[in-house]
Amino acid sequence: MTNVWSAWTGREDIRHDHVDAGAVKRWLATLDRAAPADDSVPQAYHWCLCLPDAPTAILGADGHPVREDSDDSFLPPIPLPRRMWAASKVEFLNPLRPGQTVMRSSRVAAITEKQGGSGALVFAEVAHETHGDGELAVRETQTIVFREPAPADAPPAPPPPGEGRFDPTGWDAHRMLVPSEALLFRYSALTFNSHRIHYDLPYATEEEGYRGLVVHGPLTATLLLDLAARHFGDNALTRFEFRGTSPAICGEQLHLALRCDGEDIVLGAFASDGRQVMAASASI
Repeated sequence: MTNVWSAWTGREDIRHDHVDAGAVKRWLATLDRAAPADDSVPQAYHWCLCLPDAPTAILGADGHPVREDSDDSFLPPIPLPRRMWAASKVEFLNPLRPGQTVMRSSRVAAITEKQGGSGALVFAEVAHETHGDGELAVRETQTIVFREPAPADAPPAPPPPGEGRFDPTGWDAHRMLVPSEALLFRYSALTFNSHRIHYDLPYATEEEGYRGLVVHGPLTATLLLDLAARHFGDNALTRFEFRGTSPAICGEQLHLALRCDGEDIVLGAFASDGRQVMAASASI
C-alpha cells in the first residue's frame, strides 16, 4: 500500500513556554496532591507545556484544530474523523522546576496506514524532546490514531459494566476514584484540550458513539504516574510507557493498580468490572 502521507514524515515544530508556579499549583489541586518536598515538578506535568494554541475560529466539529494540507499544519489532513492519543513511550531525564524556561521540539516520526476490525486506521508517531533551561528533561514518542466514524448501528462503547469486579489482590498499590465532570473539565483546561468527547455529552454519545463522556487517555496516564509517585516518591521513574486499551467513562469507578515484577513496574487502569482501560509499565 502506498503511504500517501509519507511526505509529512520529518515535519518539525518548536514551541517555547515556562514552568509557571501558579499553573503547577492548579495542576496539583486538580490531582488532590501536595507539592514535592524538593520544589520539583511532578512527572506528567510536561503534558501541560508547549501546547498548541490554535484560534477558536479554526477548530473543527470535534473541537480539534482543522488539519490542512499547508505548511502551517503539523499533521496531515487525514480524513478519518475520530482521533485518539493511543500510547506513549516516555523517558524522564531531569525533573522540571518552577521558573524554568521550556523548549519543546516535535517531529513527525512516522505515519502508517492499517486496516483494523473497525475499518481504516492511520497511526501518527510524534517524537518530542522537552528541555528545561536548556537541559533535556523529557523524551517522548506519542502514538495518535485516526479512525473511521462509528457505524450507525454500533452499540455504544465501551459496553456497560458487567457483573465482575476488579480484584486488587496481587497488586502492591491500589487506588480507586470516580472521575467527575469537574476533573475532566480541569484537565482539559490545564492541557488546552477542546476535544468535545471530554465535555459535550450529546456529541460524545451521538456523534462518536461513546456511552458517556470519555476520560482523557493522558489523564488516566497522569493518574497512574501519580499512583507511582505516592508509592515510590516524586520523580522516581526513569521510564514510563502506556497504551490505551478501552475508553474510561466519566462518573464510573476507575481502579489504578501497580506491582513490582523484578526490575520492572507493571501498572494498569481498570473499570469496576475488571475491564482493562490502560496497560502501562515503568522503570526506576
